[in-house]
Amino acid sequence: MSINKDHLSEEEIEITQNCGTEPPFSGKLLYEKREGIYKCIVCNNQLFESETKFDSGTGWPSFYDAIDETVTSKEDNSFGMKRIEINCKKCQSHLGHIFNDGPTPTGLRYCINSLSLGFDIVE
Repeated sequence: MSINKDHLSEEEIEITQNCGTEPPFSGKLLYEKREGIYKCIVCNNQLFESETKFDSGTGWPSFYDAIDETVTSKEDNSFGMKRIEINCKKCQSHLGHIFNDGPTPTGLRYCINSLSLGFDIVE
């Protein structure tokens, strides 16, 4: 599938296409509290519902669950760390990482770069 990336900023390209990480506490969606849907900035695939967002204190938007069948995961051993990378299932763009230290009901923390996300308000 060919995805048009012309609408992305240099920073969004660095995060989504080169597996970058934005500085903690810098993301535009970190403090977003409105009801809505978080989507992939590259292809608009719906990824997370606002009801699953929580304040992890890490400096990145965090969610305890993804919308079914919207993300993929793979082992990431970069920078001497052992992590699980999360990608958009539709376009394979890098979103962030998943950890096993989240709240109930899943115990998961999807730690996501704000720059990889768009947000649609649900009214």
